Amino acid sequence: MPAHTLSRRSFGAALLGAVGLAVAGGCSPGSSGAAGSTAATAGSGLFDATQVHDIELTFDQDAYDKVIDAYLADQSKEWLEATVTIDGTTFEKAGLRLKGNSTLRGLTRSGASASTGNRGGGGPGGSISADDPQDLPWLVRLDKYTDGQELGGYTEFVVRSNNTDSALNEAVALELLAVAGLATQKSASTRLSVNGGSEVLRLVIENPADKWDADNFASAGILYKAESGGDYSYRGDDADSYQDVFDQETDTDHPNVAPLAAFLKFINESDDATFAAELSRHLDVAAFARYLAFQELVKNTDDIDGPGNNSYLRYTTGKDQFTVVAWDHNLAFGGMGGGGGNRGGGAPADGQTPSRPPGDGQAPAGGGQERRGAGGGPGGRSNILVTRFNADKTFKASYDKALTDLKATLYTSGKAASILQTRAAVLTAGAGDLISAETVSTESDAIKGHFV
Repeated sequence: MPAHTLSRRSFGAALLGAVGLAVAGGCSPGSSGAAGSTAATAGSGLFDATQVHDIELTFDQDAYDKVIDAYLADQSKEWLEATVTIDGTTFEKAGLRLKGNSTLRGLTRSGASASTGNRGGGGPGGSISADDPQDLPWLVRLDKYTDGQELGGYTEFVVRSNNTDSALNEAVALELLAVAGLATQKSASTRLSVNGGSEVLRLVIENPADKWDADNFASAGILYKAESGGDYSYRGDDADSYQDVFDQETDTDHPNVAPLAAFLKFINESDDATFAAELSRHLDVAAFARYLAFQELVKNTDDIDGPGNNSYLRYTTGKDQFTVVAWDHNLAFGGMGGGGGNRGGGAPADGQTPSRPPGDGQAPAGGGQERRGAGGGPGGRSNILVTRFNADKTFKASYDKALTDLKATLYTSGKAASILQTRAAVLTAGAGDLISAETVSTESDAIKGHFV
């Protein structure tokens, strides 16, 4: 075990985290056995959202260059050994890995690429530079090279990209997911520095893996992550056919694509009558209706039928049933060229939908702003499950009801406004040297414009 350096400051942070505000977000009936999602302010240590945390990353430059070279060559994401210091507690021989798919499409080595400030915002329409590692999206694993390293029970976390200076749009969306009774990820604002460089404001969140899965679902199951280059099409029963389409994130020592393939076969090949009659056997329909309604309310343009295909599929073994899990909300509240900001990774200046590489599973052009009803995301990309769900009158009615109910629960109640105000106050009090109060206020106002 490594020696941990604990300062007075970190002790105070840990103590504050231990008594941090815990906001319960109970799950509604039909939520696939969720253990009871908690809002993003809950938790201790790193995920105490009542403060701005300090994270320092230190690694060898040559080793970092090799990681970047590998990614630019073939999009492989190799691990990098690093020292990670969190609120004064140091973890030697931890691991870093680039995290993301569509976000990293804009990765370059040139310092002349479009500036992203401190947001790390790449992806469609934007770029990020490898010359600025503090701006990149990272998966951090404290126990990658040293068994047993953890902080408050957590061994890993994600340093997120965002298209806004404050990242308030994603932080608020994650808390609201819990209020909606859906599985979410805890998050917290941090001041991040790399190899002794300048500090930047970044949002860190939980990584959906074994611990997250156990915390959010009461029953055993398997978590699969949808990759940005894939879709929800059925590709046969051969596991190799899904290698670049879905990744198994839990119980990885026992790969099992069979439940996923069976589910995809059903949603793609069942006739309309069978789909309507039997979908609830294969999918948590109530949770999915809430999921779609939630994404519409937060105006997230990069969800299950967006260009990033952002989602997880969680298979609950005992029920033989799937749940669609929300992921990646850095474009929530108009973050794609709208009210939440358009910095770095937003839409191109001409206002057109960002282009995507060929062969990424996109559907023929169609859809638009009313994409929930049309079943198509930005640029016409569609998801077979969304399309078929909304084509059925009964399922569409459940979505319409969820939209009405969630609007009242999240917005009319004042809950969203309260969460936003609390998050903004943390930034103003704890990160005034990294982001101006005016910027926090401007971005907060843009987000509030969606609470109607």
